[in-house]
Amino acid sequence: MRYAVLSDIHANLEALRAVLADAADRVDAVLCLGDTVGYGADPGPCVELVGERATASVAGNHEWAVTGRMDLQWFNVYARQAAEWTHDHLDGECRAYLDALPLVAEVGDAVLVHASPARPEEWDYILSAEDGFAVLAHFATRLCFVGHSHVPGAWSIASSGRAHERGAVRLHLERGRRYLVNVGSVGQPRDRDARASYAIWDVDERLVEIRRVAYDVETARRKIMAAGLPSMLGDRLRAGR
Repeated sequence: MRYAVLSDIHANLEALRAVLADAADRVDAVLCLGDTVGYGADPGPCVELVGERATASVAGNHEWAVTGRMDLQWFNVYARQAAEWTHDHLDGECRAYLDALPLVAEVGDAVLVHASPARPEEWDYILSAEDGFAVLAHFATRLCFVGHSHVPGAWSIASSGRAHERGAVRLHLERGRRYLVNVGSVGQPRDRDARASYAIWDVDERLVEIRRVAYDVETARRKIMAAGLPSMLGDRLRAGR
């Protein structure tokens, strides 16, 4: 069984379509780690496409924002404006789908969570080596997939020691070693690489690989501008930050 693991699509339909096209001949199913909406100009189409394709999904903080489950004061001014715009541009069926998503799910020997397995509802960022090592004790499965920081990387631990790798990792999963993998962001990368990021998890081959996929950044950017969303949200797509 092979899964495409997606996170932080952020209503970027061009990036989502490019990732799904890249994954089409490589995987059997799709998993989603949340933040399908927010920032971008196509929340409805992205929710519908994820709803059709994903066999398991969890909620991110932007799902909670647009469904009224968290205070928008938590967000910076740009994210708050985008959340308010997104709420007004989602129909009731899409909002109901997002509202029903769990915070945590398990698929085989992996936990899916948007931010952190330690305190999923607090939306903590896992950024440093120590951030990752600190949460490895908070899931019982062999693997845990996260997003939220928009920066790909991996942490692992075994009796032989700990390891932290940044960027587009390729992991051969060792017996007796447990892994935390950040799959990066489909729709708004923040590691100075504008290409979409997602992971392929090959269960049988015991392999996790981060892939980068080029997409039509300029179309996604123009849509953000045309929608009246903050221009910064479009400009940052060019730089991947």
